[in-house]
Parts: sequence; structure tokens; C-alpha cells
Amino acid sequence: MKIVADANIPFVRECFSSIGEVEVVGGREITAGVVADADVVLVRSITPVNAELLGGSKVRFVATATIGFDHVDVDYLKGNNIGFASAPGSNANSAAEYVIAGLLEIGQKYGIELEGKSIGIIGVGNVGGRVAKKCAALGMAVRLNDPPLQRRSGDAKYLPIEELFDCDLITLHTPLTFEGEDKTYHLADEKFFGSLREGCVFVNASRGAVVDSGALKSAISAGTLGAVVLDVWEGEPNIDMELLGVVDIGTPHIAGYSLDGKIAGMIMIYRAACEHFGLEASYKVEDFLPEPVVCELRVNPNAEREQDVLRGSVRRIYDIRRDDLRLRGILDKRADKAGEFFDNLRKQYPVRREFQNTRVVLDSPCASVGRKLAGIGFKVES
Repeated sequence: MKIVADANIPFVRECFSSIGEVEVVGGREITAGVVADADVVLVRSITPVNAELLGGSKVRFVATATIGFDHVDVDYLKGNNIGFASAPGSNANSAAEYVIAGLLEIGQKYGIELEGKSIGIIGVGNVGGRVAKKCAALGMAVRLNDPPLQRRSGDAKYLPIEELFDCDLITLHTPLTFEGEDKTYHLADEKFFGSLREGCVFVNASRGAVVDSGALKSAISAGTLGAVVLDVWEGEPNIDMELLGVVDIGTPHIAGYSLDGKIAGMIMIYRAACEHFGLEASYKVEDFLPEPVVCELRVNPNAEREQDVLRGSVRRIYDIRRDDLRLRGILDKRADKAGEFFDNLRKQYPVRREFQNTRVVLDSPCASVGRKLAGIGFKVES
């Protein structure tokens, strides 16, 4: 069995070699010619999977090692009896930790105390749900908007989007959809930004096209927004340089790029492939996860303001400022080289581990700091 896999899926060769011959190529190099004689195609978000890619091939199974699958024509796969799997939830914790890291940095930059602030979360799936829990642990007032979930559950906690517009912060965690009553393409448009509370902090770690880039730039220019954190961009990898120049934190679509999340996603699609072909799975997540670089943090909860203690702890594990700095290197590139630079930041992304791998030891008892560190994912001892 021949397997063509995106080179940005860690350990994909080592794992999938147990069920077939693996050819590893760059995500944008997965073309119709490359997959023509493949049985299995494994992608991430940058490879469109459709009739143009698979027409005339012998592919019997496709998987994406990502939460979202708007880059996959699922109807085409069904119509051609091609198996499909994604990795829902695999990198959700990583993306949620990204949001927390971003909010703590914005809090430091502008003197914003997160505790007591209201945050509107648009899209409450695997990522949004985790963001909600972590923000609540920080003492924030959380408001949720998710029309499909509201219709399915009837739960009154899912509010109309208009009831989020006066929040102090807004973060987007929706899939990208182009039609239907829950269409999210350009959900954040001129009207959206015009409805927000003045000084609102805006975060997008979902999909770039959920936001109208022109409307966002206008809102920033008008001083409507207090701060902006963007991980995703319209037109990736050829992103809007002008927009990057005016956001507070900009990163190259890596919110979900923790090693934990990547390996979890790889194992999810590996097990799905094994099931599809009636094979026994040989590996599990633990077979590929190394020991974390930072196993333990000793924290003096009384050394600084509480939020500074939290931010300092987070920085030791994930310093979002480094990802921002790396991406800003694109501003020095020629226009015809910018897309390649963006892609390489993702391909060569450094190892990042999740908070759950690190034990925090408090030098003195502090229930509040301990509770908040545990609430955002650390293992806490006092």
C-alpha cells in the first residue's frame, strides 16, 4: 500500500510505515501526479483535496491531521467511495493555550487586568469550549455564541451574536463556511467591527477568511479596537503585509502547532486508516512524545502581581512573542518570496509543548494563583 503524506505531520513515516510504504512531500507539492498511484493521502490544511487532486487516481482513503476540513471536498470523497478521517479536537488544547498566551501578553502591553473582563467566544466547539474554560479560570466573564449548538441543544447559554458586541474582548473559533444560515465567510465584516465596544480586544485563531481583512484594517485605523491578535490570514501564505504591520501580535497559523497536538492528530488518522483497511494499529500517542524540556517550574506567587506571575509561567513554556517576531521577518522579504517564507515558518516550527506537561511548584501557598495555573492547564503542587 502506497501512502503519500505531508512532511509537516511529525513522525508520519515512522508511524505509517507499519501499514505501508510512505512517501513524504511538502503540503503544496501534493499534486495529482504525486498521488496518482497512491492508496492513501495524508494532508494538513494547506492541501486542497478535491476532484482536481484525486480524479483518475487509485486513492482509497484520505485523512487530514487537522481539526478543520474546509480544504477537503467531503462530498466528492463520499461520491467516489473514498474513506475519510480528520482529527477533531487533536490540537484544540494547543490553540486554546495560544489564546491565553496572547491575552496575557496584551494584558501586559496595555495594562489590562483580565480578571473581571468580559470575553465573547464565537464558536464553541473543541477549541472555543477549551478557551471558555481557561478564561473562566482566569476570572473572566464568558459569553458564548454558537448558533448550530444553540439549535441542537436549546441551551440558553448560547447567546445571539449581538449580545457579545459589548464584551471587552472577542475571540473567533468557527469553521470556515461559505453558505447556509451559519455562513462564516467574512463573519467579521465592517458591520461587525462597527458594532463592537470601543477598545475591544480582537483575536482570530480560526480561519483567515472568517475576517474581512479590509474591514479589520479600517477598524484598527479608526481606533475602534484596543488590540488585535491574529494567527490566521486571508490568502495564506501570501498574507496582507499592511495588516501584519498594524496588529499587536501576528503569527503564521501555528496556534494549534504544539507537538502534543500534532502527534495526537497523527495518531487519530493512523488509527482511522487502520480501521478502514482492517489492520491492527501498532502505535499510540505515548510512543512518539518525548519528555518535555521544562518538566517543573518553581513559582513564587508573591513575587509579582498575580497576572504577571501567570504570564511569566506561560512564557517559560510558550512565549508567543517569538512567533510574532519570526513572522515579522516576512516584512523584509520580496513579495515573490513572502509566501515561501510563511510556509517555511510552519514547516520549520520549533518544538512547543503544552502546559499539561509541566508541574508547577508554588514556593508559598496561594490558592488563587494555584487555581488559575491549574485552570489554564498546568499541574500544580504547593
